[in-house]
Amino acid sequence: MFKQAKQNRVFQDVVEQIQDAILSGKLSPGERLPAERDLKDMFNTSRGTLREALRVLEQKGLIEIKLGVSGGAIVKPIDSEPMAESLALLIRSGKISLEHLSEFRIKIEGSLTALATERATPEDIREMERLFAQAKVFFEQGDWENFLKTDEAMHTYIGIMSGNPVFQFIQKSIHDNIHQYYQVYLPMNHERTLENLNDFQKIIQAMKIRDSVKASDIIMDHVKRFTKKMQKKSHQPS
Repeated sequence: MFKQAKQNRVFQDVVEQIQDAILSGKLSPGERLPAERDLKDMFNTSRGTLREALRVLEQKGLIEIKLGVSGGAIVKPIDSEPMAESLALLIRSGKISLEHLSEFRIKIEGSLTALATERATPEDIREMERLFAQAKVFFEQGDWENFLKTDEAMHTYIGIMSGNPVFQFIQKSIHDNIHQYYQVYLPMNHERTLENLNDFQKIIQAMKIRDSVKASDIIMDHVKRFTKKMQKKSHQPS
């Protein structure tokens, strides 16, 4: 499976060979890589270079390194977790402004909601209604934290409804981290939560009649309004 690494770029070649074997399916999730001493011989490289390459592959989320007698480098299923963590760090760093996030969401969520409306199954509509009913209970209880979690779940489910894993990944990554902006600039209260709830009721109604244009318009207007509220708060003197 592996061959001697190119000596002018040993480290990079080791990473690329193992990565290609995983991505091509030659190595399956749960499968253990050859023992370290065997890999060292296969690549004709030092133990230090090999271990550093394995650490890079672990950071990429491609393998998991387990210690002990029964340990070793084990192939992990490919998922979006490492990319989601990177996006989360970028958002949490504060380097993405409210304006950046709003512009992105208006463009993406408008199109995404239209696509989700066109592709929605009866089961999708029922799930959105279930989440909406759950959000309404939290609203009536004044439980703003759980309301926001359910609001996040509704936004994320729109990504699932699209049937496109790229949209799903982006939507989930954004809404897993966006609420820090609300916590800082727009803490939820009765009035804001009711406005949020009413918007989603209108979106679901538009989805039921497959009015993708209306659903898209509502969510874009929703993002614009709540962004303006946060901008107003952020510009107030502390």
